[in-house]
Amino acid sequence: MNNGTHYRTCNLCEAMCGVAIEVEDGAISRIQGDDQDPFSRGHICPKALGLKDIHEDPDRLRQPVKRTSDGWETISWDQAFREVTEKLCGIQATHGRNAIGLYLGNPNVHNHGALMANGIFMGALGTQNRFSATSNDQLPHMLANLQMFGNAMLFPIPDIDHTDLFICLGANPMASNGSLMTVPDFRGRLKELQQRGGRFIVIDPRRSETAAKADDFHFIRPGTDPWLLLAMLNVLFEAEALDPDVCRQHQRDARILQLAAMPYSPEDVADTTGITADAIRELALEFARTPKALLYSRVGTSTQEFGGLATWLVYALNILTGKLDREGGLRFTEPAIDLVTLGSLSGQTGHYGRRHTRVRGLPEFGGEFPASAMAEEMLTPGEGQIRAFMTVAGNPVLSSPAGERMDEALSGLEFMVSVDYYINETTRHADIILPPTAPLERSHYDLAFNTLAVRNVAKFSDPLFTPDPDTRSDWDILIELAHRLERTKRGSSLRGELGWRTLKTLGPDRILDLMLRAGPYGTSPAPLRPALQALTDLGDHLLPEGNPFRALLKNTASHSHWKGRPKGLSLDHLRRHPHGVDLGPLQSTLPGRLQTRSGRPNLAPELYLEDLPRLHRATGNAGRESDQSFYLIGRRQLRSNNSWMHNSQRLVKGKTRCTLQLHPRDLARLGLIDGHNARVSSEAGTITLPVESTDAVMPGVVSIPHGWGHGRNGIQLSVAQAHPGASINDVISDRQVDTLSGVSVLNGQRVTVSPARSE
Repeated sequence: MNNGTHYRTCNLCEAMCGVAIEVEDGAISRIQGDDQDPFSRGHICPKALGLKDIHEDPDRLRQPVKRTSDGWETISWDQAFREVTEKLCGIQATHGRNAIGLYLGNPNVHNHGALMANGIFMGALGTQNRFSATSNDQLPHMLANLQMFGNAMLFPIPDIDHTDLFICLGANPMASNGSLMTVPDFRGRLKELQQRGGRFIVIDPRRSETAAKADDFHFIRPGTDPWLLLAMLNVLFEAEALDPDVCRQHQRDARILQLAAMPYSPEDVADTTGITADAIRELALEFARTPKALLYSRVGTSTQEFGGLATWLVYALNILTGKLDREGGLRFTEPAIDLVTLGSLSGQTGHYGRRHTRVRGLPEFGGEFPASAMAEEMLTPGEGQIRAFMTVAGNPVLSSPAGERMDEALSGLEFMVSVDYYINETTRHADIILPPTAPLERSHYDLAFNTLAVRNVAKFSDPLFTPDPDTRSDWDILIELAHRLERTKRGSSLRGELGWRTLKTLGPDRILDLMLRAGPYGTSPAPLRPALQALTDLGDHLLPEGNPFRALLKNTASHSHWKGRPKGLSLDHLRRHPHGVDLGPLQSTLPGRLQTRSGRPNLAPELYLEDLPRLHRATGNAGRESDQSFYLIGRRQLRSNNSWMHNSQRLVKGKTRCTLQLHPRDLARLGLIDGHNARVSSEAGTITLPVESTDAVMPGVVSIPHGWGHGRNGIQLSVAQAHPGASINDVISDRQVDTLSGVSVLNGQRVTVSPARSE
């Protein structure tokens, strides 16, 4: 790699911040924000500095390893691929194709090569027991997108650069840099909002880093968001403060929602939510009467007992007040590679409830089962039991509920393989680990997060460092495994082998180039027809019907999504613009962007109406305080996103951040001492961690950050082991899920707290 300054995108969270990386003598000497990046405008957060630690990490695996009785043994790639293929095919031949489980972690979404290859690999693996981080995160949003807008990937995005009122419910974008709202420099954009006279309101059980910058803040008891949202609807129907045009277009559904909200007046829900009736009224009316306004919610509302209902109600409030597809409200993106349109052209818009889990009958979404079902599907004997497991860039022992139970389940498998470059809390159970190249050793384009960005942009980066010859990227690993699985299961043919060779030769970047050229900002598609036709022929031959990547290839080749406004966008064009290309602000896109049959949003889908009685039955117990137990919530931290980032010294140095936050009143009542250890217990287990007294947490609530818990035996993460912390998921039960969506209940479960006996 040549010395000098190189420009690329930080891939460690959703924000897509541009970074300028200086290289001297083949090593990183400095990382700073790229002032010329049109999207991030020079902003970076501390995570970007961790890119150097990750790239140089001596704990990071470079070659495949196999677990033996004498410890981990380095093996060749050919041996690794051969043994993995033999074991997976053998287990499926004996126990059926669904005897293998597959888990995809969220780093896959930051990697266009992995995203493309996963679709091909899943087709070759053939199992229906698929899981991902989706059901521990944004699943209710994707379900609402599907039910209301017709496509699971059609996310409404806050137009933060033009709004005058931003209401933030259960989110902490100051720490996350946005989530399902890709927004680098949220602090700067918020400052601009307030300088133009706008207001920012936060509602949360914790006065977070984001709430500290708010013009107004309200505590809310965890898990009571649906009651607040229904009360806001109640106020707006009573005051006739909703958008009249929207109500006329949705007359029947608006009437249904009015009836649904009638039992939930502000007075009825004040004790439940912890927000006064007057405050609820003021909040609802200010939102409705501010033309450029939006209501945004995230993990705090989606990962709870009524996450599906809460997310639907947030969308419904935005629609009924006329904030959808309006400047300063919620709008849809038009990215250079439009996954929404590509999927919809062949009916790949998403699906829900076609199958259910074997043990508990939880619904699938988009072909994936809820992550909270993984352990029981491994531990429960019988036909269909998961006997082998594969993880790709995931650590579910720390990131999914009931970590101890997950540990038990993984330890009893017949075989496990992981695509990961660390021996962590999950991969320590693997028989073989296949490590991919590091982020700075591969190219980068944000396929997913451009779909979620607050402005339409595009940026591509070539690898910063040339990987060692005997290493493999995620694409290389997954495509090679898919090829070997297909050949073992179905035999080989000359045409088939040529197809696989073509796919490997193309690689993710050439496919990306074709997608850019055939997209809404690309060149005229006519000269591309031969290459595009070859691409779709390849997909038809290699991939089974219904495979998502087959649909992607086919629709890239169809040209039908080209909008006739070529701007010459291609991979070469992006290479000539290393800081990125600005494609403009969010625009009005309705009704054309919708994928519904009516051409209008579905305001009151039956799925949600049928779940309202469950909410009504819970009304008496919701928000009830207890002297014996507390509501548990998570906590996002600026220096952390995924658990493996804790192996960066730059990101974990300083004071201990894995603490139990609770209100001073509760501290005194329990006889706890600030800084001393406390025990947190639930039906799932018990953890011990230091107490942090703060009035930023609502009384009756405790908060623990996500991703810690590096004290387990057998991991090889030297920095993380020196800062172990405790895993919040060890006290979160996997038996509690939102029965509507299947999302894990990560916020609002009950725990007990007591002094640690050792003190």
